[in-house]
Amino acid sequence: MRAITMTIPLPIFRLLLVLAALFLVGVPARAQNIVVMVNGDPITDFDIEQRSKLDQLTTQKAPSREQVINELIDDKVKMKEGKKYGVDPGVSDINQSYEGMAQRMRITPEQLTKSLESKGVRPETLKSRMKSEMVWTSLVRGRYKEKLLVGERDVAQAVQAQSGEKLQIEGTEYKMQPIVLIVPRGSSAAFLETRKKEADSYRARVGSCEEANSLFRSTPNATIRDSITKTTAELPEALRKVLDDTPIGHLTAPEVTKAGIEMVVLCSRKPTMIDTPKKREVREKMYQEKYEKTQKAYLEELRKAAMIEYRNR
Repeated sequence: MRAITMTIPLPIFRLLLVLAALFLVGVPARAQNIVVMVNGDPITDFDIEQRSKLDQLTTQKAPSREQVINELIDDKVKMKEGKKYGVDPGVSDINQSYEGMAQRMRITPEQLTKSLESKGVRPETLKSRMKSEMVWTSLVRGRYKEKLLVGERDVAQAVQAQSGEKLQIEGTEYKMQPIVLIVPRGSSAAFLETRKKEADSYRARVGSCEEANSLFRSTPNATIRDSITKTTAELPEALRKVLDDTPIGHLTAPEVTKAGIEMVVLCSRKPTMIDTPKKREVREKMYQEKYEKTQKAYLEELRKAAMIEYRNR
């Protein structure tokens, strides 16, 4: 008896191959169910499952399904607004942010990927959330820059209200460059005295930072360091007095240190707003409060204008 053969049409054969592949990798049919459409962009059960796992991993708390759906809706709305204003981070930007997160965790990007995958989270899920946050931060800060400004007097008043102390708002900013005439260890008193006289002669010759750089970068056994900027709040009173008494462009009196004979050339001295750790803390808190209030109102406005269609929660 002759064997009977059956020829399967090519399109059906290809379809069978696709279905077989899906079966082998174990992709659940429910994972592709569309739950919400946001401005024509779908959110699936798989998206919700992935974000739920990521949220639980980062917060150590299990989020509700409704909470996760709202987060994903917000992301879609933010991304559409970003495209409207041309804010669209590229793959390299996202990868750089991903690598930065790994560095802060003191691991490699590859280790971060393996850690996520071991918890059932695809790296793309984290990168997608990163991209949304980058877009949103850029939008809020760019569109509401003026509204987010925190006034220095407001900061000073807030600090005073908290601590009861009145802060000085205005101070002085000093830009200077340290100079060292090297004196090797074990040098004689006579050699040290000679170097002091050299320092005095240099003080008489220097009248600007440019002259100081030109002179000390070519002087043997001497060095001029990069410029540094300090404010009134960062300097002891004795040093502030020395700098206040020194003419711009001139050298301070020589001082003997372990390195040798040290002086400072004063490049500039100008009024500024004094900053302190407490002021920076209060300023950051005030800025964050403004940012949160602004971004919340902005997002509510966008969600009201968005086309959000729930299919199956």
